[in-house]
Amino acid sequence: MAVELPEAAESLLENALKGNMRAMGRLLSLLEKPGALSARLVERLASMARGVQVVGFTGIPGAGKSTLVSRVIGELRRRGYKVAVVAIDPTSPLSQGALMGDRLRMQEHSTDPGVFIRSISTRGLRGGLSLAALALIEAFDALGYDKILIETVGVGQAEVDIMHAAHTIVVVTMPGAGDDIQALKAGVMEIGDIYVVNKSDKPEASRTYEYVSFALEKGDIGRSGAAWVPRLLRTSAVMGQGIRELVDAIEEHWSYVESAGLRWERVYSRRALLMRLIAERLLAESLEDAASRERERILEAARAARGFLEEALHLAGKACGEVSKLTASNGEPGE
Repeated sequence: MAVELPEAAESLLENALKGNMRAMGRLLSLLEKPGALSARLVERLASMARGVQVVGFTGIPGAGKSTLVSRVIGELRRRGYKVAVVAIDPTSPLSQGALMGDRLRMQEHSTDPGVFIRSISTRGLRGGLSLAALALIEAFDALGYDKILIETVGVGQAEVDIMHAAHTIVVVTMPGAGDDIQALKAGVMEIGDIYVVNKSDKPEASRTYEYVSFALEKGDIGRSGAAWVPRLLRTSAVMGQGIRELVDAIEEHWSYVESAGLRWERVYSRRALLMRLIAERLLAESLEDAASRERERILEAARAARGFLEEALHLAGKACGEVSKLTASNGEPGE
């Protein structure tokens, strides 16, 4: 049975499904706002999803991921695909907003009706993927896009959360990044399906390529236990070199995912992460409310320098109690 939505949200969804870009933008804005409506809306969208390919681009900061994604969009469009992009930017510590917006990215695709680019912030989450990012993926899937690209911040080990959201992971590095690759082996460099040495027109590109190739052969990097053999490619996004080969590899990996029966398994993994993040947000909001109400009690323990564990357990109990009330009312804080 379909999740019921308020009349205004139902109308907005109907218009977005018809391809109305303004309605689509407003719908995505609703999904980015915490609340019961966004949770019900994403559930409705998930029920309509087709399980299309989600491709995550991650890797070393400064490797040219945005330019590379822009080139990949162009090649996918030439192949007839509708493309949606979720570009995840670092969060401003003051405004909590994205430091870079989609108007600063991928300008050449701004007038293409077959491309929709949305920039959102990490909101400080360690995994680099916010609740809003996962909700947008469900939305783009339901709204008829054929390929969904995610560009992450590229901050290191925490980026492994992309494993739960994407069918295909492209790890991007660049010439002279040997030390960075070594440092990231325990994190983002381990999870790739396709590895790309971008800026391959630069000095040291061959050396970096050989370094990554050797690491792949040794099994130091790349997803373990999979029948898929990770690909290693050279590109120069600025020069437009190697893009067709990269998209070929992305298509090849999608064929593998489907033949191995992993298509929906990855979708379910993404939704499990989505539900976990909803739970974390509910607990965080309830904990903040409890801490505000119990401020004097907490300060008393702080001044006495004792009872830290007891007060922490007390706060946790209060927060869990608030979440339990939500279960009974099927609502959220502030409703």
